[in-house]
Amino acid sequence: MTERRTARRYDLTLPVVIRIPTERKAETQRGKTRDISTRGLYFVIDQDLQAGSELDITLTLPAEVTQGSEVFVRAIGKVVRVEQRQEDGNARMGVAAVIERYDIIRGEGAKN
Repeated sequence: MTERRTARRYDLTLPVVIRIPTERKAETQRGKTRDISTRGLYFVIDQDLQAGSELDITLTLPAEVTQGSEVFVRAIGKVVRVEQRQEDGNARMGVAAVIERYDIIRGEGAKN
């Protein structure tokens, strides 16, 4: 199998807020990342998503990681793969998503 990734991955467990835009309103889900790069991320949530779904993603980088204040990453992405996982005896969904664009916001300006 050939490695297709071109961006370095970082094994980071960070809180993530996922919004799935729909015609009615955006559903919000909370989860945790498993790894992240500048081009994509893998996260785990409770609810099933479909490949091809568009996502609004908000990550919080804690002060310990940024060596200063909290930094928020707001991204637009798309689900490329979904797989069922077992974590702590619970069925969860592992989601791989590509990041199409992102903004970095320092301080309090990005809270939900």
